[in-house]
Amino acid sequence: MRPMRVVGVLLLPALALLLLGAHFFRAGLVPVAAACVALLALLFVRTARAARVMQGALALGVLEWLRTAWVFASARAVAGQPYIRLLVILGGVALITALAALLLQSKTAREHFRSTD
Repeated sequence: MRPMRVVGVLLLPALALLLLGAHFFRAGLVPVAAACVALLALLFVRTARAARVMQGALALGVLEWLRTAWVFASARAVAGQPYIRLLVILGGVALITALAALLLQSKTAREHFRSTD
């Protein structure tokens, strides 16, 4: 297994967790933001359970991005403001977060986390 390939596969989940942490930090949810950053440590824990925990966190992250999109777009719609661009951006972030979770199922990630499932 080549190290650069592992870095490539683990980079998107790391960035997705950091972005999610920034989102929670901006919302004033510092403990949740800290948890997102702490989950980055699991990138170095080479067990299948670590990968599953990160996948679960990223899946919850997708739901959070979709919830945020709904709340913000609803508020903008009620105020008579445009909201399509907001939905496209947050939908894209949700999609990237979902892709990050799926990357943890790749062969390279399974080898890194020593998972056989």
